[in-house]
Amino acid sequence: MDGIIPLWKERGMTSHDCVFKVRKILKMKKVGHGGTLDPSVDGLLPICVGKGTKLLDLLQTKPKVYCGEITIGRATTTEDQEGDIIEEKRVNEPLSNEKIDEAMKTMIGEQIQIPPMYSAVKVNGKRLYEYARLGQTVERPERQIHIYSFQRVSPTQYDKESGLQKWTFTVECSKGTYVRTLAVDLGKKLGYPAYMSSLTRLQSGGFTAKEAVTLDQLQEAYDNGKINHFLYPIESLVSNMSQISLTSDQFRKVKNGMRFNAYQFPSFDGDEVALFYKKKLIAIYEYSNHRSELKPAKMLRTTEEEL
Repeated sequence: MDGIIPLWKERGMTSHDCVFKVRKILKMKKVGHGGTLDPSVDGLLPICVGKGTKLLDLLQTKPKVYCGEITIGRATTTEDQEGDIIEEKRVNEPLSNEKIDEAMKTMIGEQIQIPPMYSAVKVNGKRLYEYARLGQTVERPERQIHIYSFQRVSPTQYDKESGLQKWTFTVECSKGTYVRTLAVDLGKKLGYPAYMSSLTRLQSGGFTAKEAVTLDQLQEAYDNGKINHFLYPIESLVSNMSQISLTSDQFRKVKNGMRFNAYQFPSFDGDEVALFYKKKLIAIYEYSNHRSELKPAKMLRTTEEEL
C-alpha cells in the first residue's frame, strides 16, 4: 500500500500519536506524517504510507493554511493557550478594525522569524522545549519564512472586565512558520502582549480540510475494504513538478540508478524532474552540481512488479 492520507488530527493528540494509530489500522510500519501539529492544534495532517514516506519532504515544502484566534493583552510561556501567563497589559480601549488590519498587512511577504523556546527545533542536539522545561534559554536560529496572506476574518471581541481583545484570522504561510510567534509579533506591532488562543490547520501538502478523514472513518474504511477511497496516489505529490515519460530502455537504466547526460532529456523547470513509466512515478532525478547530467534523488519503483 503506497500513497498519502489527508488525516484530520483531533486536539489532544500528538502527530506521533496519529502515526502510531494509522500503523495499527493499516497493519504496516512504513507510515510518517508531513508536518508536525501541536497537541492543542487540530486540522489537516497528511500521512504518507509505503513508498509515500520517501516523499515526505515534498509535502512539507507546500504552503499551509490555518484559521486561528489571536488574543492581545496577555502573553504566555508557550505563546499559545497552553502556557503560563508571563505578562499582562490591559486593553483599556479596544483597537479599531482598521488599525488591526493595517498591522496585519505589514506582516505579509518575506520575514525573519525566531522559533519559540517551546518548539521542537534542535540547538546543539537538544530540542528547544527541553531547554525551556529546565528554565534555560539559548540562542535560537533565525529562519526566513514567507507569509502569503494574513487577515482578520471576524469582528473583534472586547472583554472590558479582563481587558482582553481577540479576533479570528486566516494565514497562508511557508514551511517553517510558527503561527504562535506570528501572533506574538503582531501583538508587539499593536503595542500589547499577545498569544495564539486557538489554531486549526485547513490546508497542507496540497490537501484541504474537505478531503480530510478522521481516524474512525479510516478504521471503518479499512474494515470494509474501502481504504482506497482515502488513499491518494504518490503521483499526486509531483503534479507541479516537471515530468518525463520513460521508454522501456530508459526505465531499465533508471531502475539501476544510472545517470544521464542532461541533453538526453528535454529541458525542464526547476532542479528536479519526475520520471514516469507506464503512468507510474518511478523516480525523481535532479541536476548534478554542474548541470550537465541528471542523477537519482529519490528511487521509488525499481521493478516491473511494483508498477
